[in-house]
Amino acid sequence: MTVDREFDIVDFHLHFQIGADQTIRDAECTAGMHPGGDHERAVRSAGSAPYAEQWRRTWSFPDPEPPSADRAGEADRWAAELRAHRIRRAVFVTGGGNDAVADVVDRHPDLLLGFAHHDPFAPGAAAELERAVVERGLRGLKLFAPLLRGPVDDESLDPLWATAQRLGVPVLVHVGHYGSAGGLSASPHDSPNHLARVARRYPELSIVVPHFGVQHVQELLFAAWACPNIHVDTSGSNQWVRWMPYRLTLDDLFRRCYETIGPSRIVFGSDSSWFPRGYVTRYLDDQLRICREMAMPDDHLRAIFAGNAERLLGLTR
Repeated sequence: MTVDREFDIVDFHLHFQIGADQTIRDAECTAGMHPGGDHERAVRSAGSAPYAEQWRRTWSFPDPEPPSADRAGEADRWAAELRAHRIRRAVFVTGGGNDAVADVVDRHPDLLLGFAHHDPFAPGAAAELERAVVERGLRGLKLFAPLLRGPVDDESLDPLWATAQRLGVPVLVHVGHYGSAGGLSASPHDSPNHLARVARRYPELSIVVPHFGVQHVQELLFAAWACPNIHVDTSGSNQWVRWMPYRLTLDDLFRRCYETIGPSRIVFGSDSSWFPRGYVTRYLDDQLRICREMAMPDDHLRAIFAGNAERLLGLTR
């Protein structure tokens, strides 16, 4: 268990059973990840299994449990897990559809928050975001840019971005490699440059890019330099650094982001998503260690690990 934190933690990035999320599976098929259907999916999963097993062994993670249909039980289990590790609030960015994730987080509204995650190119996407936020209490929008049928700066999405800006909710947009080993390595729609064009058109819209932008870290830093409404989320193991053609570590990522965009636009996330691993305190501990070794003052630590998320989500003490 994490000890000696001395301040609250607000986690901006968790998932409910992402591997069993039908909304994500449908998007993967639309993006051409499984052209051969379930057979092709099974072959790809078998081929990538050694990488996944090696990763779990490296991090001392157990094998994931089979997905459960008991969503209420999953919510209760996550609530107990988060309280045990003293996480004050946690945002689940996917969960099987907007109403599904809203139902789950409503079981523990003092602790769990949720994001909308519907197809932005679907008819009525802007109206669905408004419904999800106003009627169901969701706090933002999550998109996987590699899985979209077009770039996020497509003008047909302007009503969606205008709605998010008016409602004051953040948009979390994954760019870069999707799906770990055996996943989608590249997409024409996932460049931070697309996000920068949206950010310039909607300067009051908060855009957050998870996992330090994956392989697009350089483009993300330049986009954030150009657009003060672009933020970086730290979530996950960030094992993608091993595949870069030059040496890059999590320490390097924190230092470059801290030195260039500052502490007010770095947002902590764990990317916790399955049991029995549960809440990944390992990621939190490592990131806290790095920030403390960089001699960050306490107010910067509080901003990165709680305050920035609170501001983006419209939370009050």
